[in-house]
Amino acid sequence: MQKSHEAASPTSSVGRIFQVWHSWPLYLRILFGVIAGLVFGLVLAQIAGSEIKEPSGQQTVQSYAAGLLHVLEVPANLVLRVLGALAPPLILLAIIQALMHAKFPPGTLGRLVSLLLINTIVAILIGLAVANTLQPGKWKFGVDAPAAKQAAKPTAEKPKDAEGPKFSMEEILENIPRSVLGPLTDNGKAISVIILAVTLGLALRPNKNVPITKVADVVDIMFAVLITMLHWVIEVIPLAVFCKVANLVGVKGFAPFMSLGGFVIAVLLALTLQMAYYLIRIKFFSWCSPWAVLYGMRDALVMAFSTGSSTATMPVTYACLREKVGLREQSASLGSLVGANFNNDGTALYEAMSALFIAQLIGAKLSMWQQFMVVVTSVIASVGAAGIPEAGLVTMTLVFTAVGLDIKHIPMLLAVDWFLDRCRTALNVMGDVNVSCLLDGYVREAPGEALATSPLAILEPPEPNVVIVAPPPMPEVPPPTAEGPSS
Repeated sequence: MQKSHEAASPTSSVGRIFQVWHSWPLYLRILFGVIAGLVFGLVLAQIAGSEIKEPSGQQTVQSYAAGLLHVLEVPANLVLRVLGALAPPLILLAIIQALMHAKFPPGTLGRLVSLLLINTIVAILIGLAVANTLQPGKWKFGVDAPAAKQAAKPTAEKPKDAEGPKFSMEEILENIPRSVLGPLTDNGKAISVIILAVTLGLALRPNKNVPITKVADVVDIMFAVLITMLHWVIEVIPLAVFCKVANLVGVKGFAPFMSLGGFVIAVLLALTLQMAYYLIRIKFFSWCSPWAVLYGMRDALVMAFSTGSSTATMPVTYACLREKVGLREQSASLGSLVGANFNNDGTALYEAMSALFIAQLIGAKLSMWQQFMVVVTSVIASVGAAGIPEAGLVTMTLVFTAVGLDIKHIPMLLAVDWFLDRCRTALNVMGDVNVSCLLDGYVREAPGEALATSPLAILEPPEPNVVIVAPPPMPEVPPPTAEGPSS
């Protein structure tokens, strides 16, 4: 007879560990990956010693440690390759879906679009100006010039000594599609087609019985499928961060991560300047007081920073705009509910600065045309990005690709992204507040004006007056008499 208090099986223990791991929010898992990667990379670097840069070719513990350090970069590149394949169709369907489902009251579309576009362009220009002025990628702690040039070179060619596990890993990486539709082209590989078919088949299973009656249904289903695939990738992002951090620390030391300190300072400065721009516009182009707006929106800003999601903050943003700031219902709903799907100024600013920072770090120089492409790509990618999980990570792959930067450098930014993501989310919400205040105009809502300016009153015609007519009185019926019928 087995004892009731018998020790748990290894399988149940592993399952319990996975449950605890998945109960952590993503930013904590990424932070754990950063710390574990730092420790693991330092340990391997101490073991490998000079084998990292000058391999002796002998089968020793040092050579195995050095080989493991170099192999660790492959899982990180694999995750980034899959993410890069998902990014273009995700952004495409997100923009289509946002434009199809958005409802704009008559007469407000032009002004709303112009406000959103101006805010986003100003945010990107501020980010580029700060990055070009401070140049955080060159702050003493950057990699040396020879290493930078080597890192900037494309890695399409395989090394001559690529044998054994290293060779097989790179072969696996080459069979991962660079884009979702890539395997369907003339030079597509059979294994890439199989990988795409299996992945789409698994992602489509939850939607196999959904009826399709409209074009919008097709877009919604495909977007849901890609979001499902994106969630699978997000689950392994902490592993990619761990591998990339361990590889960087073991091979190049702390120099790249010290440069991240300058990057954080530059991004926070740019976000502060964009916030000041919002408050100045509120001061001179609306009836609202900037300080009263900041005080009234404190709950929404704190929630945006704590959750890292402007979508989850939408109801709180709307309530604060209506009840604490005192905006009209139409202005509050357009800025906080409709505009939030298109207004991602903080994300666009961060993407532009990330591209310049990585270019400075690896010794590449972005021309004015490439920086213009950063502006265009960031503006387009920010439309509809609010509905994509980890949107900044997804859209960043597009920006990097547009200017020819290798996306393998993105995991290094994730070491500080968990903090900067909350800062730029708060700025995104403040951008929604800015749009709402400007739409509200120079005059505060008058008493009794709320019903006339309601979006329902604009979008729906008033109901016709219904006159209730009382029915005519019923004729009186004489009561029956006690006498019987007369003879």
